[in-house]
Amino acid sequence: MVSASCGGQQVVGAALPDAPEPQAIVATAIVPPPKLGTQPKRIFGIFPNYRSVSVAEHLPPQTVQQKFITASQDSFDYSAVVFPAVIALEEQGSGAVPQFGSGWPAFGRYLWRSAVDQTSENYIVEFLVPALTREDTRYYALHKRRQRAWKRAGYAVSRLVVTRADSGRETVNLGEIVGAGIGAEVSSYYYPAAERNTSGILGKYATNLGVDAFGFLLREFWPDADHILFRGPNPLDVP
Repeated sequence: MVSASCGGQQVVGAALPDAPEPQAIVATAIVPPPKLGTQPKRIFGIFPNYRSVSVAEHLPPQTVQQKFITASQDSFDYSAVVFPAVIALEEQGSGAVPQFGSGWPAFGRYLWRSAVDQTSENYIVEFLVPALTREDTRYYALHKRRQRAWKRAGYAVSRLVVTRADSGRETVNLGEIVGAGIGAEVSSYYYPAAERNTSGILGKYATNLGVDAFGFLLREFWPDADHILFRGPNPLDVP
């Protein structure tokens, strides 16, 4: 009840309603579902895998800067010495360049050249040529449910000759076909003169293509192995 004095008379009015209780606002945390087809950022926890995406993803075109960055990541990552070391060991074991001699000094001669081979080829294949031809240097992994392993392997190897353009359509992979050849030609200038011939250049070209094909196969199948061995995201859930 509310009472008030007006000209000496007491006026009684109805009681005002109680103030409303403040409404409790409950914030509900919305947790997005895990993204399907997520690609591990490293293979075996060592090798960079930043260029891999799901084939179902629709991404904006790569910029020239992005192509340069991914080539640099592949070239100067802490793991970048692994493949050159393996190739150096194989070439030393087979006596690929007899002029290098034997023992640790010979291994050093093979190693630094293999490292330079890898770096120059990365920049030519992943940056210089694709920037000119407007090619997408990302690897679009095929792994879909019920896809046969042999088909996925064939798809991975076919990326040596087929890639995506920046427009999204499929195109000839000139970055790989032409770039790996240019890389082989460039490498001949810091090998002994006896290796600067057609046979030596073609051999280096074949090595470049073989290493890149192996890299595509790793990118295609590593997400499966990562899911099985380390409980990583399931790549087979790509719609």
